[in-house]
Formats: sequence, structure tokens, C-alpha cells
Amino acid sequence: MALDDPKTLVSTDWLAAHLRDPDLRILDASWFMPGSDRDAKAGYAGAHIPGARFFDIDEISDTRSPLPHMAPPPEKFISRMRAMGVGDGHQVVIYDQTGVFSAPRVWWLFRLMGKTDVAVLDGGLPKWQAEGREIEDLPPYVRDRHITVQRQAGLVRDVTQVAHASKLRDHEIVDARGHARFTGEQAEPRPGLRAGHIPNSKNLPFGELQNADGTMKSPEEIRAAFEAAGVDLGKPVITSCGSGISAAILALGLEMIGHRAWSLYDGSWAEWGMYNDLKVATGEA
Repeated sequence: MALDDPKTLVSTDWLAAHLRDPDLRILDASWFMPGSDRDAKAGYAGAHIPGARFFDIDEISDTRSPLPHMAPPPEKFISRMRAMGVGDGHQVVIYDQTGVFSAPRVWWLFRLMGKTDVAVLDGGLPKWQAEGREIEDLPPYVRDRHITVQRQAGLVRDVTQVAHASKLRDHEIVDARGHARFTGEQAEPRPGLRAGHIPNSKNLPFGELQNADGTMKSPEEIRAAFEAAGVDLGKPVITSCGSGISAAILALGLEMIGHRAWSLYDGSWAEWGMYNDLKVATGEA
């Protein structure tokens, strides 16, 4: 896969060259961990890539669920995208204020809704600004745009499906959290959750797929990282993490290496760690 693939990952050079394309839509999908002193909306208001709209991951979600930012019903996604002027025929590029952290979550959400002309900006806003590229602090002019969706149920897994996969071992479950959280040595940042991991899952911290500057590693390096984590790429893969954000980084990596049989556990550890009737493993995988 070439770096500039408008269905997965594009460079800052690619975005700069296409910035004025009439059918390009740019989304700032920044999100920060609970307890962080960073405010994603304030960051967007202060500086964003020209024309970018802010995608609020917590609001554009299933707010009826007790779990954080679960995927919204298609009707809500349609409503929010129309209001943001994002619709059929658009090439969407998603970035975040960290580098590549929360943007892949929204890339996955578009994929879940059947939209494939969507890419993550490699290196995100930090790389864009480090290169001295144009930014603005004005809200974009937005016109309502029709959008159709077709939910791709195969790209998401619920707790029952993950429990079956854990027991049968017919999928690889890969956890993107840091190693100490995976082994249970570090407490979870969300109160009330047990520490540890899903039985028979593997650990591949999302940072292992990234370079020091926050860009994604090459497909060859990403494949090697999955293999080094003991992941059998001959099996379908379910990605997981704390609340379904960084799991999407692993999903993006799988797509980059051409491994199409992947899905994301939307509830992730925020759900699994909450239910005492679900088994929890600790220590090494």
C-alpha cells in the first residue's frame, strides 16, 4: 500500500495538495483521556486545518448506552453528518491534535456506516503545524449535504461475540492498551473496572505501530509488530482497548497491511472489566 491511500492513510503533502478540492471534507476528531487537562473543542477553536469541522466523539455516539462513546445508530450519524455538510461523494480526511490517536476511531465509524472514501491524516495536526502549514481559527461555512449509509455489521463485535471468540480461539483478540494495564499491574483509569485482560487475548500497545514523530510505521513494520506480539494473521482479528478508541489504530494498521478480516470490540475493557461474570486474565498473555 502506498502511503497516500485515500481509503486508509494520507500524508500532509497529500492533504496540502488537495486542500481546496471542492469535494474534500476535513474533520478534527480529537479526543483526550478522562482526567486529561486538554480540551479537544477548545483546541479546535484555537487552531485547525482550513475548512475542518469538529467531530465530537462523545456526542456523536449512542448516548443511551452507559458505556463511553459507543457507535451511534445510523440515523444519528446521518443527522450529524448532514448538519456538518459531510455527504455522499465526499473524500473525508480525519485528523486529531495528538498525532494518530482518536482519528482512526472516526475512520472506523465511517467504515462501519459503509463509507470507504475516508482516510486518516498521518501525523495529524502536530505534523501539519510543525511543517508550518496553513491553519485558521474560524468556523467553516457549512451547507447541508445528503448522505446515505449502509451499516457493515461485520466490522463491530459485542461482548457476547467476543466471549465466544475468547473461548473458541477462532479469532485473535488483540488489546491496544499499554502492557501494565494488560497484565493487571496498573489500575484502570476508569473507576470500578477490574484490572487485567480478556482471556486468550494478545497485547499490542498501539504505540508499537507508530514512529517517534506520531506517524504510522510502514506496512512491513506494522505486520512485523503484529507477528512479534504473537498474533496469527491467518485468523480474523478482533481489536480491543480501554473504550474503543485506540483499538481503531490497530484496525487501521490491519487495513494497511491488507488484513481485511478484522472487527472492533466497541465496548472494549470499559464493558468487559465491569461484569464480574466475565473471566479476567492477569500476567503475561
